[in-house]
This record gives sequence, C-alpha cells and structure tokens, in this order.
Amino acid sequence: MLKPIFFLSLALGLSMPMAAPAPAPSLRLWRLDCGTVQVNNLNAFSDTYAYVGRSKRLTASCYLIKHGDAYMLWDTGFPETSLGASLQAPGEMAASLSRTIKDQLSEISVPPASISIVGISHSHWDHTGQAAGFPQAKLLLGKGDVDALRKPGSERAKPLERWLTGGGALEEITGDKDIFGDGSVIMLDLPGHTPGHHGLLVKLAATGYVLLSGDLAHFRENYEHDGVPSFNDDRTKTLTSLDRFKQIARNLKAITIIQHEPEDVAKLPQFPKSAD
Repeated sequence: MLKPIFFLSLALGLSMPMAAPAPAPSLRLWRLDCGTVQVNNLNAFSDTYAYVGRSKRLTASCYLIKHGDAYMLWDTGFPETSLGASLQAPGEMAASLSRTIKDQLSEISVPPASISIVGISHSHWDHTGQAAGFPQAKLLLGKGDVDALRKPGSERAKPLERWLTGGGALEEITGDKDIFGDGSVIMLDLPGHTPGHHGLLVKLAATGYVLLSGDLAHFRENYEHDGVPSFNDDRTKTLTSLDRFKQIARNLKAITIIQHEPEDVAKLPQFPKSAD
C-alpha cells in the first residue's frame, strides 16, 4: 500500500508552478555574394562526359547566420585578390569578385570582429578565400580536409594557415555537427567531393528548413542527374552523399540551395534582407 506521504508529495509537486522553457534564440540567414566564375569547360564537372563542349557561368555564395547574439559565416568565397578580375581570362575557369564579405557586413552594421564561427564546407579556394579576414573566429572544417591540408606541399592550406598552425581555434569535424547545440544549425557529413566535405542544414522559424549544398553539386542539372565531377575525391561517397542530401530535403520539405547555381540565389531574400 502506498503511504500517505507519497500522495502528499505528489500533490505538492503538481501544485508547484512549472518553469517556463527558455525561448529559442532567434535565427536569421543572409546570402552573401562571394564571386562569379566563368566555366569554359563544363565537362570538368562530369566523369561521364555529360557536358562536352558546354560552358556555364556560376555564382559563389557565402552565408551569414545570426543565432541569438552570435554570428557565423558559412564559406568565405573567392579571395580578395579576385576583386575586379576579368571573366574573359583564358583557361578552363575564370573567377571574379565584385564585393568583399567585409563590405557586405558593413552594409548591415555587423563588425567583422563579431564573427565568432567560420564554418567551411570544404578546402577548395573558392570557399576559403576570405577566411583569413576573421582571425578571431573558431574555424569548423571536416577532419578529412584538415588532414589533407596538413600534408607537405598542400597548395590549398594558405588561406587557413592561421588555424592549421595553431594560431586560431580549430575544430576538426567528424560526422554531423550540431553547431549551437539546439538543432537549428547542423553541419552535415557529405564526403566525396573532398574527404571532409560538409553541407549545412538551417532551421528558420518562418522560412522552415534550408539546405546549403557546399559543393555536393555545382548546378541544378548536375544535382538532378547525380553528376560527379572528374576532380572529386571519391565517386561512391559522392553518390551516397547526394542520396542522403536528397532524402533529407524530401523528409524536411527543405529549400535546397545549390551554392554555385545562379538560379538558386532567388530562393532567399535579396541582400541586405534576411530569411527568418
């Protein structure tokens, strides 16, 4: 038989006011212009010769995320040395930058020093180019890419040298990473393009889920046909990652943003407006 003290305790417990859950931090997402690239040999983006003789102009996108009072950058685009460069340059690709990240941050009154996290999808130069401008930030990068950058003679290491040599805080990401611990911003493990490649899943209160591709695919046709660039690190892992990304998009009814696809820019508000 249960003792009276049990019922007394239960009654007291039920009568005590429950603590209200802490409100979720507000979340905002801006798309930043991080360059343009003229691809003169689009077939480089297919190991099955899908784009022979074709060319295409792509964009480079970076993203600013405000989580409560914290600011995070996702990818940092082409280097500032690309400012004003000609897109008519010879070769397979030519890149140009019209505005720096810092210029765009200034437009919305965000001091560069307020960026506390820089998340990089992968180690290619069109995603790491302006990272050094935020030396105070913690760098988040897939461990597979960090290991590759630390190999002797790596040409891709220079933009991230501060963090690779211990001068800045570096977190080497394995698997998925819940960046703020509340499920609102998650780095998704999507290897194949590079060993440590990641995408980003953002959950916004009004907009819903937004999926940022990194370089899982470079343009919409490539994405829809599971195209694998000839320069990818691992074909099988690329296809597995594409399948995972697409399943997440379907299950969450997410807005998918192919970061190099010009048509996807319009899926988010035009800067300086943000998605909320």
